[in-house]
Amino acid sequence: MHAEQEQSIWNAFKRGEWHAYSRLYEEYYRRLNNYGYKFTRDVALIEDTIQDLFVKLWTNRETLSTPPSVKNYLYKALRHSLFRKLKTRSKLSFSAADDYDYTFEVSYDHQLILREEQQHMQDMIKEVVSKLPPRQQEIVYLRFYEGLSYEEVGEVMSIHINSVYKLWYKALDNLKDTLHYLVCLLWCLCLPKPDPAVLS
Repeated sequence: MHAEQEQSIWNAFKRGEWHAYSRLYEEYYRRLNNYGYKFTRDVALIEDTIQDLFVKLWTNRETLSTPPSVKNYLYKALRHSLFRKLKTRSKLSFSAADDYDYTFEVSYDHQLILREEQQHMQDMIKEVVSKLPPRQQEIVYLRFYEGLSYEEVGEVMSIHINSVYKLWYKALDNLKDTLHYLVCLLWCLCLPKPDPAVLS
C-alpha cells in the first residue's frame, strides 16, 4: 500500500467508514503481530495489545490527526503499549525476524544451490543478530526488513536521529564479518559455471 492510498484509507476511517477501518486492520494486523513478537513471545499479550490499539483508534478516530506514515504511527503505538504492559519484567527479549524473503536474482544454473544456501544464510543471520543488544536488533529489523528511514526508525523507537545512526553503525560493525561472508558467498553463487572443456 503506497503512502497516498494509506492516507486516503486513514482519512476515510477517521470519517467513520467501517470498511476503511477494517482495511487498516487487515493490512497491518500481521505486521504488528510480527513486530510485537520481537519483544515478547507472549502471543496472547501481543494480540490483546493489538486489539486494544484498534479499539482505541476507533473510539478516538474523530480527534486523530493524519500521520505522515500510518505504518510508523501504528508501530510506535504498539511498541509504546507493549512496553507499558511489559514494564514489570526485568528484561525484554528481541529476536531476529522469523520470516523474510531475499530479493536478489540468480541464474537458473544456481537456483538449486541457492535454495539450499538460503536456509543456511537465514539461520546464520538469525543466530548472529540474536547476539546483538536488543536495541541494535530492533534497528536492524526496522531498517533492513521494514525498510524504514533513519528518521522513521527514530520516530518509532522514540529516540533522537543521532542515536539511530549510532545504533545502526554499531550493529553493522558487529555484523561486518558475517556480512562480508554472505557477500562473498552470493558472489560465488552468481558466477557462471566454467566451461568443462577449459577444466579438462
